[in-house]
Amino acid sequence: MPPRSRPSADPAPRAWQRMLSGRRLDLLDPSAMDIEIDDIALGLSRVARWNGQTMGEHGFSVAQHSLIVEDICAHLTPGLETHWRLVALLHDAPEYVIGDMISPFKAALGLDYKRFEHHLEQAIHIRFGLPAVVPLDIKALIKRADHACAYFEATQLVGFSDAEARTFFGTPPEGYDLSLTALSGPEVRAQFVDRFYALSQNL
Repeated sequence: MPPRSRPSADPAPRAWQRMLSGRRLDLLDPSAMDIEIDDIALGLSRVARWNGQTMGEHGFSVAQHSLIVEDICAHLTPGLETHWRLVALLHDAPEYVIGDMISPFKAALGLDYKRFEHHLEQAIHIRFGLPAVVPLDIKALIKRADHACAYFEATQLVGFSDAEARTFFGTPPEGYDLSLTALSGPEVRAQFVDRFYALSQNL
């Protein structure tokens, strides 16, 4: 009797995503060479903050949030160097692949999620000539601006009271006024790309 053939092992699950640029991004080991700003801008313009639970005709995108965070950073730290402003613009760039998860869900997922997000962020920074490791003071600045933007989003688009928003996100920065209207995907995508190149040419 001939020996039984052993069943072939199941192929490894696909761990890359094809982008519209044609790049194939390895999600487990992202390469800087497979990252393009147009892919980031497209993805972030289509990822809604607050799981889409915002007022208005359009969802409030991560791309629009990122533009505002960069602007708030410059308000909080006048004279902030251009490369740190670009880091601020790209602070949520990994979400073009992994989406925008609300903070409680990120906490529930734990360290593995944060490690994946960190590796992708490093690849993005390397791709665009930015420091792979961001100093703690810059991280703190971006986090403060991120919370400030979240305060405006919460009170103007989500339905939080001022007191409730201050409890979660702190006091908004003094002298910074913002009136929010969610932009369409194509509009905010174009603004994001334009801002990226405006900053990049001054590095």
